[in-house]
Amino acid sequence: MQDWGPVFVSVVLFILLTPGLLVQIPGRSRVVEFGNFQTSGLSILVHAVLYFAFVCIFLLAVRIHMYTG
Repeated sequence: MQDWGPVFVSVVLFILLTPGLLVQIPGRSRVVEFGNFQTSGLSILVHAVLYFAFVCIFLLAVRIHMYTG
């Protein structure tokens, strides 16, 4: 059996935390902007740290596993 939990969690978080797609923290004119399709270096850094934190929480603390086969 293969464990698809890490793959699923990583892909979903990558889609949700892509800067400028759904939300951008920090935004260009406000702290949080929604759906503006723009990004900056600082926002990429913030989203990368959030992505790493959420992946660690979901995979190490919550231990999400999805088995196939």
